[in-house]
Amino acid sequence: MSRQVFLYDPPDRFVAGTVGLPGRRTFYLQASAGTRVTSVALEKTQVAALAERMDELLDEVVRRSGGSASVPAVAPADVLDTAPLQTPVDEEFRVGTMALAWDGSDQRMVVEAQALVELEAETDEDLAAAEEQMLQDEENGPPVLRVRLTGAQARSFAKRAMEVVDAGRPPCPLCSLPLDPEGHVCPRQNGYRR
Repeated sequence: MSRQVFLYDPPDRFVAGTVGLPGRRTFYLQASAGTRVTSVALEKTQVAALAERMDELLDEVVRRSGGSASVPAVAPADVLDTAPLQTPVDEEFRVGTMALAWDGSDQRMVVEAQALVELEAETDEDLAAAEEQMLQDEENGPPVLRVRLTGAQARSFAKRAMEVVDAGRPPCPLCSLPLDPEGHVCPRQNGYRR
């Protein structure tokens, strides 16, 4: 079976969003163009890392270009997207690895999210060989979502993604663990509910 590549070049929309209540949320990346929509699930930490790294890469592009790159310093207000995810949210796959790159010739941020793959191996050498094979086997590799964004779209994505991550449960003022609506067992309160 050949590899599925969900390519959006360019997308009409590329956002991070959630489904569910704080503490029980599922995080998604969602790309759309016309009537085509692709949603992939990932962890909260992956969303945060992607947004932070995207901002860092954009800052580096601006620094290296001496300001001549078509990358805004902050997300432009006319590009910000605060709408919810398009429904129904049908998960194509769960993200295992992600990659970012800047295509200087087209002035585009390339975001790649590859499906989680479990490799079976009995020894470390077998595992290393399986990983190497997976990286080289482009034709039969795991599914991948590939999105090419303008600098403004990338800044907008990063801003929204951090807002989505930060919109979770508030931290306990004593122990900094997340507070559930019904409270939590606080280690600083000797196990009493806070």
